[in-house]
Amino acid sequence: MPDNAVLTYLLRTKEEKGGGLFVLIDPDRSDEGACLSLAEAAASCGVDALLVGTSFMLNSNFREMVAKIKSTATASVSKGEQRVPVVIFPGSAAQVAPGADAILFTSLISGRNPSFLIDEQVKGAPLIKRYGVEPIPTGYMLIESGPLTSVQYISGTLPIPRDKTDIACAHALAAQYLGMRLVYLEAGSGAAAPVPIEMVEQVSSYVDIPVIVGGGIKHPKDCADRIAAGAGFVVVGNGLEGSWDLEYVRDLAAAVHPRLSVSV
Repeated sequence: MPDNAVLTYLLRTKEEKGGGLFVLIDPDRSDEGACLSLAEAAASCGVDALLVGTSFMLNSNFREMVAKIKSTATASVSKGEQRVPVVIFPGSAAQVAPGADAILFTSLISGRNPSFLIDEQVKGAPLIKRYGVEPIPTGYMLIESGPLTSVQYISGTLPIPRDKTDIACAHALAAQYLGMRLVYLEAGSGAAAPVPIEMVEQVSSYVDIPVIVGGGIKHPKDCADRIAAGAGFVVVGNGLEGSWDLEYVRDLAAAVHPRLSVSV
């Protein structure tokens, strides 16, 4: 694919639809059949990208899962439609895999653990180059959401307090000035509470790069509220790991695509 093809597609999607929906598939939390079923459903229901990743890699077949998810997503798209890109959302350099369309090249800028600020990035960069996967530089920020989350435990970092929007804004601006193309506000997988709407609004208005919001988002209204607050993209993960149906996925997609709803 051309350089920056996936990022260009995501930015265009945000402008044309008013926002974008990412579905996170975690191979550690679901078996292969469930992962591929979700990929197929998401690709056919208006989801804009599939994220594949996990905090703690128990599944030794991560590379194979990335390839299978991409194959499934490709087969689910009707002729002439845009193929849904498969983007790795890595917990470490061990999750860099060939075959993906892109990878969120994240730095955990809300923490001060050098392993997740730069060390894992140095380990992963040569692999990304070797595999020809498009890197999308992303400032990754953990936001307080209640009980300790997996990513907090694994990274050994403190989240930004929910009521400290000024701290979140300063970190997001630093990400922008460092040349990152996206900033990701993460409450954590299975978070008790999603990132506060006020924080989404403040950060989105403070920086010039798109904001991704994830963690604890389960309902279409959760999605719509954060898009209305200025988020460019919303990530849904745990909400789709249990029972779900195609109509639910379509409702989530519609909630983050306000410009499509207006034009219909």
